[in-house]
Amino acid sequence: MKLFYLLIVLIFITACQPNDESVREKITITGSSTVAPLISLMAEVYEKQYPNVYIDVQTGGSSRGIADARSGMADIGMVSRQLKLSEVDLSSYVIALDGIAMIVHRDNPIVSLNSQQIQGIYTDQVNNWAALGGDDRGITVIHKAAGRSTQELFLNYFQLNESDVKADIIIGDNQHAILSVMQSPESIAYVSIGAAQFEINHGAPIKLLPMNGIEASIRMLKSHTFPIMRELNLVTLGEPSLAVKQFIQFSQSSVVLPIVNDQFFVVAQ
Repeated sequence: MKLFYLLIVLIFITACQPNDESVREKITITGSSTVAPLISLMAEVYEKQYPNVYIDVQTGGSSRGIADARSGMADIGMVSRQLKLSEVDLSSYVIALDGIAMIVHRDNPIVSLNSQQIQGIYTDQVNNWAALGGDDRGITVIHKAAGRSTQELFLNYFQLNESDVKADIIIGDNQHAILSVMQSPESIAYVSIGAAQFEINHGAPIKLLPMNGIEASIRMLKSHTFPIMRELNLVTLGEPSLAVKQFIQFSQSSVVLPIVNDQFFVVAQ
């Protein structure tokens, strides 16, 4: 009988104890799918050092990061570009640098493209690889959905309007684009150089194409030579809480440099 009452007391005490999640401070981070894998890895390390903090990382594009930071839906937004003049109400914190480049399947004989050729492909003026010195097969054009900074920077650089683009496939994040190219040897897409290089190093059958004769590589990003470069930013509205401020400082510290390098991004100087 004593054992029975002891068990009842233990169950009661356990039930009254707060769940671990309820006593941890939560930081919600949403936005860019380019930044998300990097921040997720940083968050894992941070949570081990500060177990009283729980970090929830969600993707959805840079536009979501901006909108959620402004509305309070997120403590931090992830944005893979510089802030615009219309976004001066937000504070930005650079955590790394990246570039945007074209990818094709590894078996595609094309070795380089210039701006005019890329414009031609995305406006359907060039729709067969043979016209570019490749195999006689149609080109499957992969384009990013609206709200993605990669799409916005691509259009701006090549001086294209969204209505100009004749896409066969509309995708969201870098991984979707990379997977589509892996499965379709005749396709072409534009993605984060860091994301592409990471997948190439892990066996993905894709390749990064030089742009206007400039190699799409970390080396060219470090020298600020590659044509389409961008900041990877965290953004907040107003004065961040102490927990948010500390995580942002952590994301810009030397502690995370190995993570930035392992994800094939460039450390912001």
